[in-house]
Amino acid sequence: MKYLKNNFLSYVALICAIVVLSTGCDILSIEDRSDPNNSELNQIINNPTPSDINTLVTGTESGLREELRIYHINVGMIGREMYRFLAAEPRNTADLLGKGNSQLDAGSFYITRPWASCYSVIRNSNILIQAAKTLNEDGVFTDEEYNGVLGFAKTMKAYQYLMALTLTNENGIRIQPEEDFSSTGDVLSKADSEDLIATLLDEAATNLDDAGDNFAFSLSSGFESFNTPETFREFNRALRARVAVYQEDWIGALDDYLPESFINVNAPLGMGVYHVYSTANNDMLNPVFSDPQAGSGDSWVAHNSWVDDAENNDERIDVKVVLRDEAASLDGLSSDYGLFVYQNQTAPMPIIRNAELILIRAEALAQRNNAGDLVSLPLNY
Repeated sequence: MKYLKNNFLSYVALICAIVVLSTGCDILSIEDRSDPNNSELNQIINNPTPSDINTLVTGTESGLREELRIYHINVGMIGREMYRFLAAEPRNTADLLGKGNSQLDAGSFYITRPWASCYSVIRNSNILIQAAKTLNEDGVFTDEEYNGVLGFAKTMKAYQYLMALTLTNENGIRIQPEEDFSSTGDVLSKADSEDLIATLLDEAATNLDDAGDNFAFSLSSGFESFNTPETFREFNRALRARVAVYQEDWIGALDDYLPESFINVNAPLGMGVYHVYSTANNDMLNPVFSDPQAGSGDSWVAHNSWVDDAENNDERIDVKVVLRDEAASLDGLSSDYGLFVYQNQTAPMPIIRNAELILIRAEALAQRNNAGDLVSLPLNY
């Protein structure tokens, strides 16, 4: 067997040598070969179709939902709103809670995965911008249609930069060059990061002003009532009000951004823009849904203080937590209440709601020491 194996290998080597000598090819050289990973990208940017634009928009919107499970675990645990008791992943109750000498690790999944997800959407938005630019230059897209794509894509980029910044805070974010898909830009300070996000949202609002009556693409039901340039701009201005509060620009939030958003105290608090989920093939289920009575294998529970500190008749207790049949515990921590914020696997998850805008207005007025203005403003503002 050994002889036959060596003989076979010798024949293979001989045949390869004959092929190389007869063709004059260098089988080790790959410099002149096409890059199969970038062929489709070049096709979409240099020779796109309107159908490609719609596909890119759908992909961009779908990408917003990636890694929200980890993101909400991060902010919920650090903010002491919830625990995730998962014995197989001790970093949830160690790193995220600062147990003992534990510290956050920049290379761990709880940072790298949500961060990568945000930048995948940003990159996709940049590809969308370049593809729409080609269609506009080729006369396939009107200026209005092109501006509609710009307004959508820049808003998505700003939103994802903002999500990344909420993870890294004082460490800032990294710029993703708009036309260079293989490199990364500079890391900005927190203040400069907020300025970048605000600028993108303002540019997008201007684009939406010039985008006509309808988009040249479709949005999911999560954008119901916000799926035209005019109404999508209200969503954009809502995000801009959120950024203004982060920047402590109270006057801007009150005078410039909230009035152009969809804030309305007469409307349902839940009115807004949502991530949507379904059981359809190739779609996603709500990643934050968990059985509030789940056992010790993987329990999502509310921090007891959230319930203990609630005032009498606080109706949120009845719709956001459930008293467990048995307390859940892990790593010296325990809770009597299971999370019930999302009550089934296809429950939508808000990006921004009317309730947040009303709270933004209240905070901005309080910071301006004009809390009395709350009762004097028009009800639809």
